[in-house]
Amino acid sequence: MVISTPEVVFFDATGTLFEVRGGVGEIYSRVARDFGFESEPQTIQRNFARRFRGQPAMAFPSGTPDAELAKLEKCWWLNLVKAVFAGLGPFPRFDEFFDEIFERFRGREFWRVYDDVEPALAALKQRGFRLGVISNFDSRLYDALRACELERFFDSVHISTRVGAAKPDPAIFQAALGHYRINPSQACHVGDSLREDVAGARAAGLHAFLIDRLGEQNSGAGYASLSNLFQLLEMF
Repeated sequence: MVISTPEVVFFDATGTLFEVRGGVGEIYSRVARDFGFESEPQTIQRNFARRFRGQPAMAFPSGTPDAELAKLEKCWWLNLVKAVFAGLGPFPRFDEFFDEIFERFRGREFWRVYDDVEPALAALKQRGFRLGVISNFDSRLYDALRACELERFFDSVHISTRVGAAKPDPAIFQAALGHYRINPSQACHVGDSLREDVAGARAAGLHAFLIDRLGEQNSGAGYASLSNLFQLLEMF
């Protein structure tokens, strides 16, 4: 699959640029132990995956003041993490645990940047592409990108909590396109989710690429599957 050279290349964040180091279950269980709560990482991981799917979209009204937005973002995660630990026994220091885990995800400690990311982004920048992030995430993403030393590669970062729409809603892609004042055909989007990234981008008129480092998905109708980000350089 070869497409016309785009002006802007957008990327998803989690699962595309970096992943949770060791998994959510392992991290939550380890930190909870510091607050006196014992749990099995596998149980926490299963609960997180199930409860995350049931959460409402991580999106709030566009233009929400920063202070109010911060409260809404933290409350979204508080409801999720409470549900993850529900039924696992008394956790007297849960509030302290949650505050700690929420803040520590701003830094690099819990994130692992994929090996291909920095060199591939550097090569794209060298070729003159403008790069952006479109993510269903909260305002901590700005801190995480900075901590992972990826902020320097991106000209824009659009997150669902601020835009007021979460992928696959075309509105978040349209907001990113509007930032550059370009048409959908002048951009492409790379992400690890067929539903959120590929279907969402295509619904908004962008070219789509699925990043599939484990080789579990073949290219499909209207999108190409990549095993690493270097392959982007061969696509246009």
